[in-house]
Amino acid sequence: MNKFVVIIGMGELGEIFARGFLKLGYPVYPVLRSMQLATVVSAIPEPELVLLAIGEDDFHPQLEVLPDSWRGKLVFLQNELLPHDWGRHNIIDPTVITVWFDKKKGRPLKSLLPSYVSGPKAALIASSLKIIDVPCREISREQHLYEMIRKNLYILTVNIAGLKMSPGSTVSKLWVDYREMTEILAKELLDVQEWLVQTKLPRDKLLSGMLEAFSADPEHICRGRTAPERLARVLKFADIAGISAPMLQAISMEISQ
Repeated sequence: MNKFVVIIGMGELGEIFARGFLKLGYPVYPVLRSMQLATVVSAIPEPELVLLAIGEDDFHPQLEVLPDSWRGKLVFLQNELLPHDWGRHNIIDPTVITVWFDKKKGRPLKSLLPSYVSGPKAALIASSLKIIDVPCREISREQHLYEMIRKNLYILTVNIAGLKMSPGSTVSKLWVDYREMTEILAKELLDVQEWLVQTKLPRDKLLSGMLEAFSADPEHICRGRTAPERLARVLKFADIAGISAPMLQAISMEISQ
């Protein structure tokens, strides 16, 4: 028998991955909020992998309590993810997937672009998605930095811009009616991303990559429920780095009134 796959968090994404692993013949052990982690660790000390299918706010607190025996098996799928996020926990080589499919409760799964995965468990992750007809490509860690930042740019731009738009506004409306604001936002967000990775970024390529995602799903709703929290996180980084971000600041002031 294959070893257990542990999935921490069984929301929409966790359920999708669970289905893929099961179709590959891997038993899945879900970790729910109501469960004691120590009990799961005792039952499954050496899993095949541990997928953190949790939100950005829960990411760092969860890593602080994970056992050492699981740290070499970790798979991350969060948005706003960059190498410093796992580096601060002394995690050296996790598997990371940049998810480009969308799944909301009661709606079918929709892939905007192929998802991208790198790391020790990349082949298994890619297989678990492909077997349920979700496109996924294995890439190197060096290539993945671009894909992580492209997804960050997309999710932050549309969510934060959505705070300025009427509820239900789409990315097609964003680019047609708010193009100047979108370009300014993207510049400020890339300033912050560049500081976080301490690397000169291919800004024109990243902007084109974001627009590719816009075109893939022009009716995608901009404003997500966590948009204010995303804005607050970006502004915190900008403040620490001493980066000028007048558009981000203006949106923050507007929504706080």
